[in-house]
Amino acid sequence: MTRDGRTDVQLKDKVAVVTGGAGGIGQGIVRCFLREGARVLVVDLVAQATGDALVAGLAPDDAARYLQADIAVADNAPGIVAAAVRAYGKLDILVNNAHASMQAPFVETTQEMWDLSLGSGMYATFWLMKAAYPELRKTKGAVVNFASGAGLRGRANQVTYAAAKEAIRAITRVAAREWAVDGIRVNVVSPVALTPGVRRWAQAFPAEYQEMVNTVPLGRLGDPESDIAPAVAFLASDAAKYITGQTLMTDGGSIMLH
Repeated sequence: MTRDGRTDVQLKDKVAVVTGGAGGIGQGIVRCFLREGARVLVVDLVAQATGDALVAGLAPDDAARYLQADIAVADNAPGIVAAAVRAYGKLDILVNNAHASMQAPFVETTQEMWDLSLGSGMYATFWLMKAAYPELRKTKGAVVNFASGAGLRGRANQVTYAAAKEAIRAITRVAAREWAVDGIRVNVVSPVALTPGVRRWAQAFPAEYQEMVNTVPLGRLGDPESDIAPAVAFLASDAAKYITGQTLMTDGGSIMLH
């Protein structure tokens, strides 16, 4: 039973790591996971004191803890996994949500831009999955990674981000096939969401924002907490126990995969 009295929760007694969990889609996932009965290690770059205050407000019963860590540093991955196990005794779910990048035209893209996107995206996803594998094997756990329409469509000015996101989809499929024998499921969510950053962009460029909304058949961008996070919770839950290696489009119908 959760704090609000619910008994029909999807993630009861599950322990999750959520990267980029202090804001945007990541915080929406954390809030959703807590409602669904999980305990969560929130990983982000904001100061430890700021993160501690955030999770205390989200989960005063210690169902969430915060760890300041840079996922783009390979050596940090084992420590992130260890922190979750130290806090809650095991690890059932890894959500690789965080990813940083810079936009630029193809011919103006620099090595620095590649290093940022690949380091915080593809490599961070790989390092954390590799570090989490021994614990996920014990619990027959689940990994949820993140893709983007930027990669699926080949969006202009986003070559490093698009490439990293498509690489993450490839990593997901390989791990799903290799780890199936261990009972570990690995899937991808590809969202379109009205994050705080998108809201700021919409205010600055309302015409461009409306043009983007017009490409969404359902006529709006998804809410991080009520639209995107429930799909992540589903893939992480036992309700999705026969789903692995898949990309779930949570984008209002923008891209319909065949």
